[in-house]
Amino acid sequence: MSDATSMAEDFASGRRDPVQALEQALDKASRSASVFISLTAERARREAEAAAARWRAGQPLSAFDGVPLAWKDLFDMAGSLTTAGAAYRRHAPAASLDASCVGLLCRAGMVSVGKTNLSELAYSGLGLNPHFGTPRNPYGTDQPRIPGGSSSGSAVAVAAGIVPIAMGTDTAGSIRIPAALNGLVGYRSSSRRYSRDGVFPLAHTLDSLGPLTRSVRDALAIDDLLHGRRQRHVARSVKGQHLVLEHGVLAEVDPAVRNNLLRAVEQLKAAGARVETRESPTFQATLALIKKHGWLGAFEAFALHQPLLDSADAEQLDPRVRRRLEAARSLPASQLIHVLDVRQRLQQQLIDELDGAILITPTVAHVAPALAPLEADDELFVSTNLATLRLTMPGSLLDMPGVSLPSGRDAQGLPTGLLLSAPTGEDARLLRAALSVESVLNN
Repeated sequence: MSDATSMAEDFASGRRDPVQALEQALDKASRSASVFISLTAERARREAEAAAARWRAGQPLSAFDGVPLAWKDLFDMAGSLTTAGAAYRRHAPAASLDASCVGLLCRAGMVSVGKTNLSELAYSGLGLNPHFGTPRNPYGTDQPRIPGGSSSGSAVAVAAGIVPIAMGTDTAGSIRIPAALNGLVGYRSSSRRYSRDGVFPLAHTLDSLGPLTRSVRDALAIDDLLHGRRQRHVARSVKGQHLVLEHGVLAEVDPAVRNNLLRAVEQLKAAGARVETRESPTFQATLALIKKHGWLGAFEAFALHQPLLDSADAEQLDPRVRRRLEAARSLPASQLIHVLDVRQRLQQQLIDELDGAILITPTVAHVAPALAPLEADDELFVSTNLATLRLTMPGSLLDMPGVSLPSGRDAQGLPTGLLLSAPTGEDARLLRAALSVESVLNN
């Protein structure tokens, strides 16, 4: 499937129209298993018909007018239920207003197809959901494989060619992980880059939003639309681009992940990029902090959901999610204060250490695991979840914007990913660098 930019170019030329694109998306969505929790077909048809009329009149609202997209079922859409992937919310009242981001992209003419599946309450990096089913990774041709989470349905909706763009959220890796496991581009923004109004939360200081796409240019276009800009982005040469390859974690990842990453780095060097291969003291210190003192998101998620955990509705939670939330109940406040203090120092240390460079790491240490063993074994689920989240959690703790790019496949055809990251707030520079890196890797 082409990316959203190519689709919009087809709209502009008259080779295709938004109504046709929507009907194809709805047909594929209706035949997909567990990818969508709900479809918003009536709304989408109104939006597509209006977009088609604007293109015929030569007056599109934006470059992406009429492009279909999907929303992780944490984003409110007026008149639709936001389940957060949780059974206890099946009978919650429908949202009265669109989330801020939904409204902005709607006003840019984009067509909202529906709400995608996710890990319950967005609290897992694997994407399993016992209430609404688990979307299957489209690359798992040998056996069913996990989609990655928590933005599982959003990733599969794009990877399976249902829509060219789906919006997700990322608290510990929930955009970057499913992007890597499904061969997509996934952009985790700095936490304050987009409004989170109308988005069901998990962790106050760590939650961030972003798109899963088939290209960096599409992620850049979404960023422009969410900021009311109209720009044309052209990939610049990577010659002289300063990149730091975090060497310390490479011994801990699967051979295919490592080999594909190193091959990509050699391509970048050949194109003129300046690549340092060394350990990042800040990245390593952040890994050590999380291992010793726990995950900041665990404190924040428990604080948010304690009323739920203390209610009768807790019985309806996925037992694995409930246990993970409850594990933070007894953590001392001193531990939280220590993590917050060290976090602030590490954020400044990262700025000084990188000094304008972009950090490169593997996105996930492994390819998509088989689904059935994880459904059957609680201990395996816990250990695999931690292993899957490990390399994205430091970026989340330091609020680093990150772009996961496809880096290749393993011998079974399963995707691997590499992650480009920058200090908090440096999203625009990171996205430009990712566009340039992508242009080299796609040659």
